[in-house]
Amino acid sequence: MKDIAKRFAQNPLLSPADLIPSTEGLEITCLLNPGAFKFQGKTWLIVRVAERPKQKEGIISFPILTETGDITIIEIEKNDPELIATDARVINYNGTDYLTTLSHLRLVCSDDDINFYEPEDYPKLVGEGILETFGIEDCRVARIEGKYYLTFTSVSDNGVGVSLRTTTDWKNFEKHGMIFPAHNKDCAIFEEIINGLYYALHRPSSVDIGGNYIWIASSPDSIHWGNHKCIAKTRKEQWDSKRVGAGAAPIKTEKGWLEIYHGANDKHQYCLGALLLDLNDPSKVLARTEDPIMIPTADYELTGFFGNVVFTNGHILKDDNDKVTVYYGASDEFVCAANFSVKEILSLLKYN
Repeated sequence: MKDIAKRFAQNPLLSPADLIPSTEGLEITCLLNPGAFKFQGKTWLIVRVAERPKQKEGIISFPILTETGDITIIEIEKNDPELIATDARVINYNGTDYLTTLSHLRLVCSDDDINFYEPEDYPKLVGEGILETFGIEDCRVARIEGKYYLTFTSVSDNGVGVSLRTTTDWKNFEKHGMIFPAHNKDCAIFEEIINGLYYALHRPSSVDIGGNYIWIASSPDSIHWGNHKCIAKTRKEQWDSKRVGAGAAPIKTEKGWLEIYHGANDKHQYCLGALLLDLNDPSKVLARTEDPIMIPTADYELTGFFGNVVFTNGHILKDDNDKVTVYYGASDEFVCAANFSVKEILSLLKYN
């Protein structure tokens, strides 16, 4: 399999120690899966920051939000017979699933695409209300006619769904609530209105019939979605055999909408691949890569909080419309970047 990513020599660009915890008593465990956008001449990332209390011997402790937004800490003894803790990310206690960390979204910016810092006077985005008591995660950013559309995963014991907030200045946000109810995630809105409609990729999931597939939907207003269609499924015994999901907003090319997506196999290895969608009807898949375009190979991608993972939901297309800088999460712990050639990705596509 061919890996065509040109990784930044400075990777990881951000590690948990580079940011300050949001709340006294918590520590940052992971930085994950940033959305990316241009604003005021700078490159910005909206990073998922996952926190938990410092762990004590013999006890698992994790934070959740109350409906009013306060943080409460739950502590469970590791030898409790009602505890199932075989996954670093999710535990089950008394029949209920909990995340081992609580995530919020943090803004960082850069003048050189490499060195990122937290700007002053920009808010952290945190979970709010009964549908976000386990936090908010993995924000994708689309810019349409001067407005930024933020789609992110809202998590609670009610399930996992996609919510939307919009902004023009990154200081004031309009909240539109959950636009794709549970169980759904990996939502990327196209950065162009096509034939009068907004389009979005999303991923409903089923543990029984069906699976973790990429779907597309359209909307007259970006809030009410319909015309759902499944456009890409997992492929048996291949690198994307277990689940697939959209990355960031598709890139418009002469040949079609190019979507960089993630796929995982039954060993929980996450790689990146690509789809090509019709320009006028993006529900039509024209082509797909057979092999991944990026595979976990660097040390920071192979080992970490949850190793063997490269996962993206953010990129910046350069002025020549060929080079694209993909910002990605590595091992569910670090923020990294790699350059790709759009032309090279297009050359690897296999047409239907």
